[in-house]
Amino acid sequence: MSKYTKEDIIRLVEEEDVEFIRLQFTDMFGTLKNVAITSSQLEKALSNACMFDGSCIEGFVRLEESDMYLYPDLDTFVIFPWRPQQGKVARIICDIYRPDGTPFLGDSRYILKRVIAQAAELGYQFHAGPECEFFLFHRDENGLPTTITHERAGYFDLGPTDLGENARRDMVLTLEDMGFEIEASHHEIAPAQHEIDFKYDEALTTADNIMTFKLAVKTIAKRHGLFASFMPKPKEGVQGSGMHMKMFLSKDGKNIFVDKEDELGLSLEAYYFIGGILKHMKGMTLVTNPLVNSYKRLIPGFEAPLHIDWSATKRSPLVRIPAARGEDTRIEFRCPDPAVNPYLCLAVCLAAGLDGIKNKIVPGIDVAKESQKESLPGNLGRAIEAFKQDSYIKDVLGEHISEKYVAAKRAEWENYCSQVTEWEVREYLHKI
Repeated sequence: MSKYTKEDIIRLVEEEDVEFIRLQFTDMFGTLKNVAITSSQLEKALSNACMFDGSCIEGFVRLEESDMYLYPDLDTFVIFPWRPQQGKVARIICDIYRPDGTPFLGDSRYILKRVIAQAAELGYQFHAGPECEFFLFHRDENGLPTTITHERAGYFDLGPTDLGENARRDMVLTLEDMGFEIEASHHEIAPAQHEIDFKYDEALTTADNIMTFKLAVKTIAKRHGLFASFMPKPKEGVQGSGMHMKMFLSKDGKNIFVDKEDELGLSLEAYYFIGGILKHMKGMTLVTNPLVNSYKRLIPGFEAPLHIDWSATKRSPLVRIPAARGEDTRIEFRCPDPAVNPYLCLAVCLAAGLDGIKNKIVPGIDVAKESQKESLPGNLGRAIEAFKQDSYIKDVLGEHISEKYVAAKRAEWENYCSQVTEWEVREYLHKI
């Protein structure tokens, strides 16, 4: 059931003195966009009559079919606590529709909603909770981001060693003002690296929350004179940032991954869900790790997963089972990084898991020997090829996104491969 009606939104905007409303949406690469309106245009927007030029958004449409409409999801209305208290600013997350009233197939939020509907037909509801990591770096004299930090703090350190503690505290308080339930926050392993965890929710809400989280963290960091980076591996020699995703399915309000009679406390559906993820992992990697830089994190020595494996006892595998059992039973998926489009990431996770359940895909034993395990794609180029070979995952994204996403990522990979890096000059110039 919806939390807000049109009348509720109009009343809240008037009562709270909201002057600007940002109609937000996400492009296929996970970048947040918006069209800003004043309160005088609110009723028009709530009637799904706000139009924008889709040809200006990479991966959307051609110029001759550029008209797109924003359909606000009323339940995503929230007032930004960091904006002025007079003439406040609010936002509403929107779905994207064509002029004929049909959903735009290039809208990643629609892709997730479509897979959620497929799960609902089987009686399932998909829940997910992310562990979001990021770095806090200094800005230069022009306010531009750097990778400089004077901090030397490590895992779970506190102030004054943790120089980002005050900024992180303000982020947590801001997020709570916006309705988040923050479960934990702490300094991560690398200097200047942080993690804030918020409570799991239904998958669409979780994806919306990840986009809101990143905006809030970047905004509060800037207020502290810092730059918050969600780049997977901004510095060599230290841990990269991941976005581990804890997931489970429920049916009739009960966690169906639970089986108290099983040796590990897991149901057959849980095993099959893991099996589906492992089966499609190579094809999914282009979505879960979408940048050239993503693969600089997935290397030995930094606790990131390297192989397509799972475990209920070890912490480093691709899929692990945290210790909590009963209704708190979760599957933790460890390869995604914070550069993902969360809508597409959760869509492929759910779809792969459902394939595992439908086809009773057993994940196999918890293999101990590294030599017996398949490896994740080692770079963006290999991930592109693996994606192209997995017709099931391509169908999840649909023809529109699959083709445009691959084309953009291939161009990114080819551009990267053509670069002459500082490392190459330093390594070879004086030798040859």
